[in-house]
Amino acid sequence: MKVIYPGSFDPVTNGHLDIIKRASENFDEVIVAILDNKSKKPLFNVKERKYMLKESVKDLDNVEIDSFSGLLVEYVKKSDTNVVLRGLRVVSDYENEMRNALANKSLDNNIETLFMVSKAEYTFLSSSIVKEIASFHGNVEELVPKVVNENLKEKYKNTYLED
Repeated sequence: MKVIYPGSFDPVTNGHLDIIKRASENFDEVIVAILDNKSKKPLFNVKERKYMLKESVKDLDNVEIDSFSGLLVEYVKKSDTNVVLRGLRVVSDYENEMRNALANKSLDNNIETLFMVSKAEYTFLSSSIVKEIASFHGNVEELVPKVVNENLKEKYKNTYLED
């Protein structure tokens, strides 16, 4: 069975990687689909996010990195599957993901959404938290893959903290 794991991955965290690795053990094929959301201003462009994800999962043979814009249901229709995987960290994630899953189901009744609960050590971890810590030159090397840590340092190297 093939599954799509969509998200912004701006940037990918160790929590995302945990979901990807576990999905790769439970599904024949995992497509990690980076959303190119034109209404948001990401720190990393899609090309950068693709590169970091590809580097981070290069040892997983059944994982493919792709990107899309627009509605997830349209991307799913083109992907020869009807299964979407979403990770859950806390109850608020469930509420948000449930709304999204129901909206997708209303647009295409064939789409199924599966939820995978994150490991306890990743329940606090989000791309937003990683970016905030990194923007203040905090150490995020335990929270993200090495390639992401290097790219975050590069993005924020010319920013200075005010006195």
